[in-house]
Amino acid sequence: MMNRRKTLQLNIGGVKVGGDAPVVIQSMTNTPTQDGEQTLAQIGRLAAAGCEIIRCAVPDGEALAGLKVICEKSPLPVVADIHFDYRLALGAMEAGVAALRLNPGNIGGRDRVEQVVAAAKARDIPIRIGVNGGSLPRDLLEKYGHPTAEALVEAAWRHIRILEELDCHKIKISLKAHDVPLTLAAYRLMAGQCQYPLHLGITEAGTVHSGIIKSAVGIGTLLAEGIGDTIRVSLTGDPVEEVRVAKEIIQSLGLRKFGPTLISCPTCGRTKINLEKLALAVEEHLRSITVPISVAVMGCVVNGPGEAREADVGIAGGVGEGLVFRKGEIIKKVPENQLLPELFREIDDIVRCQISGVR
Repeated sequence: MMNRRKTLQLNIGGVKVGGDAPVVIQSMTNTPTQDGEQTLAQIGRLAAAGCEIIRCAVPDGEALAGLKVICEKSPLPVVADIHFDYRLALGAMEAGVAALRLNPGNIGGRDRVEQVVAAAKARDIPIRIGVNGGSLPRDLLEKYGHPTAEALVEAAWRHIRILEELDCHKIKISLKAHDVPLTLAAYRLMAGQCQYPLHLGITEAGTVHSGIIKSAVGIGTLLAEGIGDTIRVSLTGDPVEEVRVAKEIIQSLGLRKFGPTLISCPTCGRTKINLEKLALAVEEHLRSITVPISVAVMGCVVNGPGEAREADVGIAGGVGEGLVFRKGEIIKKVPENQLLPELFREIDDIVRCQISGVR
């Protein structure tokens, strides 16, 4: 297990963030917050997919009214995303949010900041400061010439110091950009300057295809270096996909186990079966399984069982037939059209044994 950066621990609606807590998965609803029932339905799908904290935009009073309904019924802790209007922050806390995403330097004069911080402290509500490369203060852009890691970190510290001056230390920080190297540099710099938990993400990462790649590279690199306490994979589209990708990133680094791991070879000239079709079918079968099981789908019998000997169970294709194996040991040879049924039977048997505690 890689060494994690030691951070202060926060409690966000019962979910521990930072300290010795595991990396937490977040997402953000893209439904109108004023439509409480529609938003709750999406939160339900996100919770079922494995999301642990949810953020909702609160741009106006109508959204604030919907937020109250959401907070009352949400299965996940709700974070209110607030910009500029301190009254929305106060209203969000009255509605029952577990945390705020708010930059105190952007909500008006000192008296307004003091009101928000006092209410947050009274309710034990953490505040996430979020700095984006595309919205840096003009003076910092003039100072550094363009968005840099130093500019992002300096912008974050301006907000952090406002909270610290008011004796508010339940803080989480994000420093996002769509540029992966810039994001990496900013988080590394901030990680060396404070012990506040860091929320990782590549903002405006793009559609599912490009966004997954940029997020996996950026978030995965930082997590591999021990940096990061919560993550959000930002994708254009259904946020449920964000959660699935986040789980894959975390699990691929061995930081947490969420369920099955699929091992599938890239195919080569020896492959005589439709491996892609088989792998996709296995992937779909595994979606409903929550126990940690590793399943291999290999293209040939020459080295399939050997390369995947650590898998709990797997198949290796041949010419019109294939092998089924467990932990690298061949248990049966079956016709090609029986490979999937036999594999699914073995998978379900292993799952039943794990659930019942039988080895």
